[in-house]
Amino acid sequence: MLNHNKRSITLDTKNPKGKEVLTALIKNCDVLVENFGPGVLDRMGFPWEKIPEHQSEDDRGLDQGFGPGPYEDCKVYENVAQCTGGSASTTGFRDGLPLVTGAQIGDSGTGLHLALGIVAALYQRTVSGKGQKVTAAMQDGVLNLARVKLRDQQRLAHGPLREYSQFGEGIPFGDAVPRAGNDSAAASPAASSNARAGRPIPNAYIYFITQAPVWEKICDVIGEPGWKTHPDYAKPPARLSRLNEIFARIEQWTMTKTSSRPWTSSTRTTSPAVRSVDEGVDRGPVAACHWHHRRSRSSRARQIFLGRQPDQDVRLPSEVTRSPLLGEHTDEVLRQVLASATTRSPRSTIRARSTRRARWRRNNSTLPP
Repeated sequence: MLNHNKRSITLDTKNPKGKEVLTALIKNCDVLVENFGPGVLDRMGFPWEKIPEHQSEDDRGLDQGFGPGPYEDCKVYENVAQCTGGSASTTGFRDGLPLVTGAQIGDSGTGLHLALGIVAALYQRTVSGKGQKVTAAMQDGVLNLARVKLRDQQRLAHGPLREYSQFGEGIPFGDAVPRAGNDSAAASPAASSNARAGRPIPNAYIYFITQAPVWEKICDVIGEPGWKTHPDYAKPPARLSRLNEIFARIEQWTMTKTSSRPWTSSTRTTSPAVRSVDEGVDRGPVAACHWHHRRSRSSRARQIFLGRQPDQDVRLPSEVTRSPLLGEHTDEVLRQVLASATTRSPRSTIRARSTRRARWRRNNSTLPP
């Protein structure tokens, strides 16, 4: 699912011949990206200091858990990065445990940071003629994506965070940004509300946003026209201490509705349904834009995966191909990339067993995924 439009090779770098092939690949490629544990590539005999010996214009991208410091030799996984990067401490409800998010902000988020750094390094190479090492630490990537909470942490030193519902409850703030449930720490307070209306299903919720420009229309829709002029509700600063009361009243209204569509017609603001991953694929803007594809993976069952990336220019369409089998393109890639670099067959440098297994998979429909 994650590797469409790629080719896969296998290489035994513990074998001297494998090291020879990897050296030739480095000489003939623009970028080397590694996501091993700390120091693995160095122990293979390919530290950054040695890379320029192979290719003075090579860029190396390094995806690791922590930056320089006492933990730089430690391995990191998605949830570890969310905990050490500050995200988990602010996720969840105030009286509950810290929670990690289902979005892969550690893995995929850091990959995006690294990709942008590599693009910048490639551009710099056109100017200077020299490659460089680009490092993206997962902890740093998570902290960058949690930058609004980092902002709030600095604001907290100057007084309570008034847009957090605990302010209206009279609960004092501590030294760290609290978990705030579904409060929106933005100019337009928002929260999740039930939207069942005879549909007792787990995900029947609407995320309702109380934007100031349409506040009067919201009051009319939920049946509280008096709030438009009442001094406790008319202006955003006055409403901050009453957010729980306001959203409780909004939920009384949303409980009479379904979550099947965003409620924009009455209030002229988007209050989206809380969709499951399955619903997000089959309905809504993603499906309408044909962003996902269903393709067979060789003889395996059909699978759903994302098609073009969200930021791709529609003027530059690209074909979406299935993800490769392990080692499927070893011979093809080594022949193309190393065409003039070596005259020996690459078969002696690869794990032939993996290649045979890949061929067998392509020819047998009963192999489990």
